[in-house]
Amino acid sequence: MHEFTPLNRRQMAQLVGHDLPDGAVVNLGIGMPTQVSQCLSAGREIILHSENGILGMGPAASPEQADGDLIDASRTPVTLLDGASITEHTTSFAMMRGGHLDYCILGGFQVAQNGDLANWITDAPDAIAAIGGAMDLAVGAKKVWVMMEYVTKSGDLRLLSQCTYPLTGAGVVDRVYTDLAVIDVTDKGFSVHAMLEGVTLDYLQARSGAPLDGSHCTLSIVLDASGLPSYRAR
Repeated sequence: MHEFTPLNRRQMAQLVGHDLPDGAVVNLGIGMPTQVSQCLSAGREIILHSENGILGMGPAASPEQADGDLIDASRTPVTLLDGASITEHTTSFAMMRGGHLDYCILGGFQVAQNGDLANWITDAPDAIAAIGGAMDLAVGAKKVWVMMEYVTKSGDLRLLSQCTYPLTGAGVVDRVYTDLAVIDVTDKGFSVHAMLEGVTLDYLQARSGAPLDGSHCTLSIVLDASGLPSYRAR
């Protein structure tokens, strides 16, 4: 009997925010990743980039602050930090393609054990292709982290030996943040970095389409009284 509650999307974003190092320049992709901007504690020196031309993006705007011309990649009104800049797309994409981003946080549909990423279209009959700047980000950032639930709502596997959806980038993913565990992608495949307290390696493996190496997993993901996640030695 497994007794645990999977992390919600905000808690996943909080873990990502916790793990980003100070001084990093970080792109937040569409969907789940944009929540990371809400999860950076005061005093952190992290420069957020949005592909539509913002460098120095702040948290989401309150209704009183909202400006329809100032939005993030998910079209959510945002704020600017002191010293922020606004550029047109060619300059923004030059940042993305030119290796100027330390980290890119992307949503994902599937990740393969060799780091392949599929995140722009599925095989559903009503799927809408939405590549955006994901290909540029996936190959241009120094580190690519992916956020996604461990399995789909229907139970389909997302961590696979080989992606079945069209690829966004080949061999680009470094780490995957899920609602059950944080998984690193190594030259030997998937390696478990941390597991939610109450989750076992066997439980994860049964929901994975590729082998998991748990030998280096020394951390549990625990929640405090307010629901804030952090790591604790196993």
